[in-house]
Amino acid sequence: MLASPRYFSLTGTVLSNIVIATRESRLAIWQAEHVKALLQEKGHAVSLLGMTTRGDQILDRSLSKVGGKGLFVKELELALEEGRADIAVHSLKDVPMDLPEGFALACVLEREDPRDALVSPRFDSLDALPQGAVVGTSSLRRVVLLRSLRPDLRIEPLRGNLDTRLRKLDEGQYDAIVLAAAGLKRLDLGDRIRQVFEPDAMLPAAGQGALGIEVRADRADLIDLLAPLASRPDGLATAAERAVSRAMGGSCSMPLAAHARWQSASELRIDAAWGDPEGAAPLVRVHVQANVADFAQAGALGDSAAGLLRAGGAQ
Repeated sequence: MLASPRYFSLTGTVLSNIVIATRESRLAIWQAEHVKALLQEKGHAVSLLGMTTRGDQILDRSLSKVGGKGLFVKELELALEEGRADIAVHSLKDVPMDLPEGFALACVLEREDPRDALVSPRFDSLDALPQGAVVGTSSLRRVVLLRSLRPDLRIEPLRGNLDTRLRKLDEGQYDAIVLAAAGLKRLDLGDRIRQVFEPDAMLPAAGQGALGIEVRADRADLIDLLAPLASRPDGLATAAERAVSRAMGGSCSMPLAAHARWQSASELRIDAAWGDPEGAAPLVRVHVQANVADFAQAGALGDSAAGLLRAGGAQ
């Protein structure tokens, strides 16, 4: 195992040179730089290791057909395993519900806007789109939710990083596309947003808008070091959301939405939805709420929501 180099501050305190593994898309680099800045504020030396993942390379097929969103994290995990990097920064919605043995999700940072956004060069809202308009997304969750709102739309696949998706829209391949509001805001592209969907209309994906930091499970030193960066409210909320996905199978090939919101300082509400991509079954939508004080209770709340989905006919 390769050891990370270490540096000494002028006061003699040992500071690890923390190496962050990251994808090389503009958004992924922004996310890694954000974590880098937070760690540097606490006096740590930090550098980035940019990597291209299989998920970035395969653009002609939907993720559900080639291995799921875990394709965005496997190369980064290999860098952690080999000691070339210490931590990996992920969009939490890209992180598989169950990490491989030997890895741990050290913390979830304060969440950005978790909602979906409509981006269009000509139309101000989903309702303003003409009959049969072409809308781009490769998310099965967005497909079933869009169809429940506008069954007349023609929904076409859309892959690539955020800049690639916007370029395809600007080239006229789509009338509108649906993206995560968080990514647009992080890259100062909020002015591209025509409509932000409220969760009651377009329920977000589990973990959407949140950043997660992954480490090797045996790096207790890093887990302790990263603890001050964690947002406990967002960590509990996203844990409940991820529990729904885990209980339902945890695959991106599943058209599943899950979003948790605090109703008070102690009460967490989770909404979840499941739809049939073929349209043979109606959209199933449920919600449940309870007092949540720890991650076990957050997981139990997510499990309850999954049970209600199954009772309602979700597969």
